[in-house]
Amino acid sequence: MTTARLLPGGPVAEMILAEVADGVARLRAAGVTPALATVLVGDDEASAGYIRIKQRQAAELGFDSPHVRLPASASQADLHAVLADFNADPGVHGVLVQHPIPGGLDYDRALQVLDPDKDVDGMHPVNMGRLALGLSAPLPCTPAGIEALLAFHGVPVSGREVVILGRGATLGRPLALLLAQKRPTANAAVTVVHTGVADWPRYTRRAEILVAAAGVPGIVRPEHVRPGAVVVGGGVRYERRRLLPDVDPSCDQVAGAITPRVGGVGPVTVAMLFRNALRATRSAAGLAGQL
Repeated sequence: MTTARLLPGGPVAEMILAEVADGVARLRAAGVTPALATVLVGDDEASAGYIRIKQRQAAELGFDSPHVRLPASASQADLHAVLADFNADPGVHGVLVQHPIPGGLDYDRALQVLDPDKDVDGMHPVNMGRLALGLSAPLPCTPAGIEALLAFHGVPVSGREVVILGRGATLGRPLALLLAQKRPTANAAVTVVHTGVADWPRYTRRAEILVAAAGVPGIVRPEHVRPGAVVVGGGVRYERRRLLPDVDPSCDQVAGAITPRVGGVGPVTVAMLFRNALRATRSAAGLAGQL
């Protein structure tokens, strides 16, 4: 029997996407058509499916969504050329390269070619540097989504002890930077621990808010959780199309509040991508803070 309060991401994503749709409508009324470009390399059907979902969502929100699909045989130079074209196109405001890309290509090198102001994933090195310095920038989508999820559900963060299990560049490290910043929905005492620390449960057991971000299925079990803590499952791994979360389902017997296995952080991550695209459009049009 579940004892923890569930923290679903669906209502959070709906709220954010409603705000994005309103912002897009205002831009269109001002004569600006937001455009979120997507790039897919190779023949992975799961990746193609994710792109279709994002394109459908973009259309529903009022974005144009130009798309380029490169074959699996594409070279690094081919991918860079596509990104350079999108960089140079003033009608394209955000660009998403679907990850993963074929093994012979370097995603990080490609990301560095992208104009950081069009980086809707918030993962360009320039944007990570802006985050570290507290400057305005597109935020990494999953960390920003976790902050929004906690705020939406009324989970106090300021002044509390947050422990993040996982130090990855897409989640653990940027989330630590984000939640340590001084604002009401952050301002926490943040500890980052990882599986290279032999006694990592010593840290997670003291957390008032525990974020699992290791990408190791079932790594967080009830004995690793402080009774009554808030547990956020941010890390997942996929086995074909089966989702394998970091947080074992039995943790809901110990936690005070917990994200669901499906429909937790994921929907909010996608919503944040479109929020970044909206902000990029406003900035490019010289309308930041006006619409």
